[in-house]
Amino acid sequence: MSRRAALAAPALFCTPYAATAQSNWPDKSWRVLVGGAPGGASDIFMRCLEPSLRESLSHGFWLDNRPGAGGMLAAEICAAAPPDGYNFLVNHIASNGIGPHLHRRAGFEPNRDLQGVARIATLANWMIVRPQRGFRTVQDLVAYARAHPREATFSSAGVGTSSHLSGVLFGQKMGIEVTHVPYRGTAPSMQAVLTGEVLFAIDNAPASAEQVRAGMLRALAVSPAQRWSQMPDVPTMQEAGVPDFDVSSWYGLAAPAATPRPIVDRLGQAVLRALADPAVIQRIREFGADPWPAGPDDYQAFMRAEEAKWGPIVRAAGVERS
Repeated sequence: MSRRAALAAPALFCTPYAATAQSNWPDKSWRVLVGGAPGGASDIFMRCLEPSLRESLSHGFWLDNRPGAGGMLAAEICAAAPPDGYNFLVNHIASNGIGPHLHRRAGFEPNRDLQGVARIATLANWMIVRPQRGFRTVQDLVAYARAHPREATFSSAGVGTSSHLSGVLFGQKMGIEVTHVPYRGTAPSMQAVLTGEVLFAIDNAPASAEQVRAGMLRALAVSPAQRWSQMPDVPTMQEAGVPDFDVSSWYGLAAPAATPRPIVDRLGQAVLRALADPAVIQRIREFGADPWPAGPDDYQAFMRAEEAKWGPIVRAAGVERS
């Protein structure tokens, strides 16, 4: 046997085995890495999908919570895991949109080293104000901020979060100076609006929906391009006169980049099938989110577009990479 034939021989023997392994996938439970603590949105979305995925694939998954660095730690662990179809990640705006511009991880690029499997859901953000301010529309707030620039303050759940960068983006789009006041989490940020410490906030809508319904806060507009299903009477930021404003906290599934495409496609199809189930849709909406399905190719393109979108905003915010 020639040297070339000898080198080619292992491939000839391995290829049928690899094909068989892919066709039999999954033959055991699979791991889903989560970049947050148990009980968070990532956990909840996977639990919503679990019955349908188990029915489609005959095997379920187990969650491996690895909080840290805004989801980047879990993303890096997933990217380095064997690409055998048994390692996946719940990724999101923090890990694959904003995170690449905030966290320096040697040799790791999320949208190069991970491939999208399926987009799952979106959590709407919205602009909230204290009713006593008298603002009825976003334009009312803009007019006030221009007339009282020292009072044009907004709170956030922390530096580099979507609530922080949404405020920066709003100021850019409307040509007004806004001052960021960071807090440690969504709850204290919302409290700052309630007490009048800041003028407004743009943060997850479900977190303050109860206060809005009770009249303690007023929602002027939601940040995605589509209205929120839970409160469809609230306009979008674009409808309220803020051009090209489209921000939401999105979630999906990703895999190590070398994971075989047949496995990615099969899982992606199973997720899309689950997201078409009325029972799954209801469970996701009960959490305050909306299903937002997309398959592997569309999801990968979406993630790359999100990374490109947030780069200039992070730089404008002056956030230093860690």
